[in-house]
Amino acid sequence: MTYDVAEQSGRILVRYGGASSGSGPLTLGQDNMIRCIRRDRPEQINQTGAWPVPDGTTVTAALDALRTLVERHESLRTAFPPGPADDAFPERQEVCPEGEFTVATLPADGRTDAELDALAEETARADAALPVDLHRAPRMRFTLLADGALVRRLVVTACHAGVDGAAVTLLIQDWLALATGKELPPATSRTPLQVAAQEQSTQGRRKTAAALKHWEAILTTGPSTVFAADGITGPPDGLAAVLVRSRTGAADLEAVCRRTAASPSVVLLAVFAALTAHRADRADLVLSALSANRQRAALADHIGTLAQDALIALDTAAGDLDELIGRTKSASFAGYWHSTLNADKVWRLIEDVAERRGARFARQVVVNDLSLAIPEAMSDARPAPAADPELQWLPDQPMPVRLMLNLLRTTGTLEFALLACPQVLDRADTERFARAVPAVLAAAADRPLPLAELAALSGLRPVTRTGDWHRVGADWIDLDAVRTLLSDALGPAATAVELSLAEHGLAARVTTPDPALTPAAVHRAVIAALRGRETVMAPHHYSVHLGPPTGAPSAPSARSVLPVLAEGSGRTG
Repeated sequence: MTYDVAEQSGRILVRYGGASSGSGPLTLGQDNMIRCIRRDRPEQINQTGAWPVPDGTTVTAALDALRTLVERHESLRTAFPPGPADDAFPERQEVCPEGEFTVATLPADGRTDAELDALAEETARADAALPVDLHRAPRMRFTLLADGALVRRLVVTACHAGVDGAAVTLLIQDWLALATGKELPPATSRTPLQVAAQEQSTQGRRKTAAALKHWEAILTTGPSTVFAADGITGPPDGLAAVLVRSRTGAADLEAVCRRTAASPSVVLLAVFAALTAHRADRADLVLSALSANRQRAALADHIGTLAQDALIALDTAAGDLDELIGRTKSASFAGYWHSTLNADKVWRLIEDVAERRGARFARQVVVNDLSLAIPEAMSDARPAPAADPELQWLPDQPMPVRLMLNLLRTTGTLEFALLACPQVLDRADTERFARAVPAVLAAAADRPLPLAELAALSGLRPVTRTGDWHRVGADWIDLDAVRTLLSDALGPAATAVELSLAEHGLAARVTTPDPALTPAAVHRAVIAALRGRETVMAPHHYSVHLGPPTGAPSAPSARSVLPVLAEGSGRTG
């Protein structure tokens, strides 16, 4: 097959024709990721990286393989046309039977392998910042680094509404086979259209409703934020990222798994949770596990996106790590089982709970298990760790979380990336936390490790709360920050705000010159100002008193004689 070289240098036009087409409703995963794509920056969403290239792969062979890859998988040929609503949010997916895409090429110019790796990384980073058009197929972009007729590197940017990390792994396996001239059997995994049909069935709707109840129970009773302490001054950004590799860590992990009859994922989640709880100075955690639906065997080979969180509520107040591993196994199973989600309903639930509870959930602690999603060929191609453990600092990541663990490999060599917001862990403590993971595994390899030993093993100190902090329900609250919240929310409508803790929760006494101000109006203003503030809570009870405007003279005893305009919770439901 011949390919058209575009007039501008370095772009090759590839035409494809698929064997299938169709249209239907979005899958829950597609809906979720489209919402994320429309809300977040491209580099936070796009999946970009260098795929392995078999020795001797020519440009023509690579183009043939990429064309076949797009033709083979419907998710890559799926477009999301604008919907009829005012915001044009897509309501349907359309599988394109034919179309075209361009492959960018860059000259290798005799670069060494290290120089090519650096160029591929630079290319991937730049491409990640460019959005992928939702309205057109395919759902991937390709760049070949070629030395004449030979391909030396392949950089791929994948739209997360088309494929998730596990799907990318499956695509890499297909690519390696196709690039070496092998023929693949027909694809038999469920297509996105088939997944959507199952999700819309009676059984699928029951599963989604059960998941919503699971989330509501945790959002209503669990901590809204894990890290609420001194130093939390604003939204997270610029997370430090460190890659850890350890051969002995993999051997110790295997020993712990054998001793506790738990999977590597469960053991590492328990270790991560134990260290997080120690640092956060709290036992009760709420963690988010990404791409949770990949735990379902029927969807293990699905080429598409199942990117939906599992919400895991975990009590870490255990005597030893073995006990915590057992709790983690049960809690993670419950979270994974209830991870088939309607994203729109979940976000509305988060807002409804915030209005009722007075605190907005923040996804602060995240785990992403990619250990089964990275081909062994990619891991094996890397040189062995130069130290044990080996730490490599990566570029800072723009992630809206406080602490994140990416599990990359668990056998042969333990590999994980720890991402930490500097408001939670400075660079030195990020390294301590990262080194503590293999240290805990080593200490637990042949015995139940008492959690009381975590402080000495990790060198981490718990966070501090030196201001006017109080525990209200499951949340730590900074009353000074709450006073600022009310002041910012009400502005000149309030001349004074006083807070107190009572049996029914947090109470606010608001003095206002406006005789029409009501508790409900106060509460609405406070809730509207909650976003991005993770150390506060809206009061549960308000008393609104009539008082002079700011700057007006008042008698010293005015507080005791100010008329009460209204009292109430301010809640509307």
